[in-house]
Amino acid sequence: MTREVPEWIGKTDNTPIPPRVRTRVFLAHKGICHISGREIRAGEAWDVDHVIALINGGENRESNLAPALRDKHREKTALDVAEKSKVERIRQKHLGIYKSAHPMRSRPFPKRAEYQP
Repeated sequence: MTREVPEWIGKTDNTPIPPRVRTRVFLAHKGICHISGREIRAGEAWDVDHVIALINGGENRESNLAPALRDKHREKTALDVAEKSKVERIRQKHLGIYKSAHPMRSRPFPKRAEYQP
C-alpha cells in the first residue's frame, strides 16, 4: 500500500521545485517527456516543465508539472514567452497603451523654392 502525500504547491511562482517533488513527477509520468512523448533515458538532461506556463496563467503546483527533455523544454519556453508577448501587445494596443514600432508617417511638405528678391 502506498502512502498518500499532499500535493506540493509552491508558496510563490519563484519557489524552486524540491528534489522529492521532481522524483514524484518523473515517476508519475513514467519517465516520458510530455512534449516529445519519448522516454527519458538514464543520464539524459531533463527539466520539470509547467504544462501551462506560469506567465500564461499556470500555477506552481505538482499537478501542473511534467518531465521534459531539456532541449524540448527550452523550445517550449521560447514559444510560451512569444505567445505571452503577443497577447500583451494586442491587449495594450486595444487599451491604447502600445505604440507601434513603425508609426505611419505623412507625406513631407514640398520643398519651398529659395527666396530671391
